[in-house]
Amino acid sequence: MATQEIATLGGGCFWCLEAVYDQMEGVLSVESGYMGGARPNPTYHDVCTGTTGHVEVVQVAFDSEITTYREILEVFFAIHDPTSLDRQGNDSGTQYRSVIFYRSDAQKTVAEDMIRELTAEAVWSDPIVTELRPASPFYIAEDYHQEYFANNPRQPYCSFVVAPKVRKFREHFASKLRKKG
Repeated sequence: MATQEIATLGGGCFWCLEAVYDQMEGVLSVESGYMGGARPNPTYHDVCTGTTGHVEVVQVAFDSEITTYREILEVFFAIHDPTSLDRQGNDSGTQYRSVIFYRSDAQKTVAEDMIRELTAEAVWSDPIVTELRPASPFYIAEDYHQEYFANNPRQPYCSFVVAPKVRKFREHFASKLRKKG
């Protein structure tokens, strides 16, 4: 029986994170959505105004007997820039900030330890600005955002922004790729 755990992460456009975690061994499901704001049931249009306080996030359900929370975070820190405040590449605004919404003291501790280790290793020349916040209500994004990369691989944003992140994951985390079949 699977031991299910949930990770909720914001690291720029949710399409990028979803496309990567969809390919990770031990991941049971990935949903794109919004978290962290005050308005209930925000729409994509609402969140894009930058006035709701929500972040584009993915909610990753995973089997912790196959993939650990730390491994989920290792991938997270490798596929986005945690030193960029309120932006990832050309995507700019508070809805694109780097954030980990933790669901337990154990998750918070793992995230704090990882940030401390990455800082000590000087992986980036700039400081990590990833926020750590307790999880709040998750609002699933509109249907057309779900599996966006899988359904639109030739769309220009997918070709130039999402695909390189997927390639990076596949190259650097080959042992964590979902087994076919």
